[in-house]
Amino acid sequence: MKNYFLLFLLILLFSCKKENTEQQNISIASEFYNKAKICRDSNAPDSAFIYYNLAKSAYLEQKDSLGVGKSLVNMSILQYNKQDYYGSIESSLEANSFLKKISDSTTKSTLASSFNNMGICSSYLYEFENSILFYNQALKYVTSPKNKYFYHNNLADILITLGDYKNAQRNLTIALQAKDSLMYAQFINNMARAKYYENPNYNPLPEFYKALKIRKDSNDLQGQNSSYATLSIYFFNKDKKKALEYAKKMLEVAIKNDSKEDKLQALQKIINLDKDNYLENFTQFQALNDSIQISRSKAKNQFAVVRYDVEKIQREKAEKEVQVLERNIGIGSLIALLIAGFIWYIKRQKQLKQEKEIEVKNTQLKMSKKVHDVVANGLYHMMIDVQNNPEMDKTKILNDIEKMYEESRDISHENIAEKDFAPRFINMITSYSSEEQRVLPVSYKESIWENIPYNTQLELYYIIREILVNMKKHSKAKLASVKFEKNDKNLIIRYTDNGVGIADLEQQKGTGIHNTENRIESIGGDITFEKNPTGGLIIEITIPIQSKYV
Repeated sequence: MKNYFLLFLLILLFSCKKENTEQQNISIASEFYNKAKICRDSNAPDSAFIYYNLAKSAYLEQKDSLGVGKSLVNMSILQYNKQDYYGSIESSLEANSFLKKISDSTTKSTLASSFNNMGICSSYLYEFENSILFYNQALKYVTSPKNKYFYHNNLADILITLGDYKNAQRNLTIALQAKDSLMYAQFINNMARAKYYENPNYNPLPEFYKALKIRKDSNDLQGQNSSYATLSIYFFNKDKKKALEYAKKMLEVAIKNDSKEDKLQALQKIINLDKDNYLENFTQFQALNDSIQISRSKAKNQFAVVRYDVEKIQREKAEKEVQVLERNIGIGSLIALLIAGFIWYIKRQKQLKQEKEIEVKNTQLKMSKKVHDVVANGLYHMMIDVQNNPEMDKTKILNDIEKMYEESRDISHENIAEKDFAPRFINMITSYSSEEQRVLPVSYKESIWENIPYNTQLELYYIIREILVNMKKHSKAKLASVKFEKNDKNLIIRYTDNGVGIADLEQQKGTGIHNTENRIESIGGDITFEKNPTGGLIIEITIPIQSKYV
């Protein structure tokens, strides 16, 4: 680790070619900022990030709020490009605190770019409501017509995702005023999507093909993949052969463009469409997905090191580093800098070691709980489903596996609403019913979830599934019921079985019951356990509809 740190510093300091500057009296801050732009344009994002970071520190010393804000916005965009979305939003928020202090046109344009970046990052994190807020803020400060069209299109894309097709079309109508052909292709493609999703009888193919032609004529590989993805989705339930054809074209272009994210999306579509080669495609998908996750983790750790370790060393030695870069005084000064950095790094690591160990333990506990809820109970639920329904076809099993895979992959994005939640919930309950054990839902209606936020729905899904898993494993019950009641104030779910119950209930409350109580508390609800007078167990869950948690 120590050797890697030294090597990392050497690469950062020598990755950019020394430029000949015409202005001898240029400020330290401007020097760093210009070097950052050269590195960025030379496709050296790591070096660009370190120089923007140094520029930010130098601008802070000069009390130049605009310089600080511009440096931070550029850093946030570099983090977004490396898929460090949380870090990117953090940098943009810091930038905004400086940019809002001044009100000239350059500052407004930079502030608009910062909010747009936050909107994009939030969409990748599935935080769509935040994304809408940030795009609206971007439109409030935008000064460039071209950027204005892009921001309206970005906002429309999120509105399409959330099913607000009319508002999406209103924003796209503004965006379609753009004259740039590639922008126009993107905007008509999204407009056709919005119209089709609003009215399934609408034929979007002319616009889809028109957008694809523009992108082919301009050799826009990224745009072509967007078109192929749109066409594959459109034909998915209409013509599987065509859907597979476009998914394969998307994969072909993604390979040519070396876009891992597009490869991943294309393979995901192919897996669902090409059942004959399912295992081969899934293996390829899994390997690529693991590679992307590792790459994201490395990028996140890399930027963390730069911002919280190397930044301080470079800021303290800023003037000396500029002299080294401008006068090329040699290896001696560099070695002295590296030794100082190495000593500081070791000292810093000792100070942070205990804090990091605690953080790792807390993270492990949190993730193990989520894995138990999503993966362990999910697998057990699937086993019960297969056991109770031996004639279940392969497609249903594959769909269930894919659903559980999506849940485990997006384990940190559990607030993604799904349209089929209500039937999925009742299907989960009834799947535990068999000839030996009958599980009866009582008074269940899909409308019962109205005014219940999705994060609350999802927590209840995992809680009820946990209860049914324990029923299947331990209760020896012949009959169980799950009754639903809803009034103006509360949603009440009452579970009853005629099994062996829990002896010495208060003393027997283990980790499972404790975790369930914690889950209920997190969504502002209440749960009680009591013995069934006729034998068995009664569990009553009460969720307030109007709650500070909801």
